[in-house]
Amino acid sequence: MIHVLFVCYGNICRSPVAEAVFRSLVADAGLSGDIQCDSAGTASYHIGQLPDRRTRENALEHGLTLTHRARRITGDDLAQFTYLVA
Repeated sequence: MIHVLFVCYGNICRSPVAEAVFRSLVADAGLSGDIQCDSAGTASYHIGQLPDRRTRENALEHGLTLTHRARRITGDDLAQFTYLVA
C-alpha cells in the first residue's frame, strides 16, 4: 500500500484540494486499493475545521466535495506515509 500525505500551512485550502483531486484520480484509475491519501497542515490554527468556504465552493464547481477536517502533521505521519507532498 502506498500512502501519500499532502501538506500545507493550515490544512483548510491547498492540501485538502490536493487530497481530493488525487483521491479522485486514484479512484478513476482503479487504484483505491493500492494508494491511500490524506492531508495535514504545519500550523494548528484550524484543527477540526472544514476547508475554507471558498475552497469548498470552488471544489464543488469541479465535482469534488471536501469533507476533510483540518489536522496538524505529526511525527507518526513521517513513518506512516510513503510520500509527503508539500
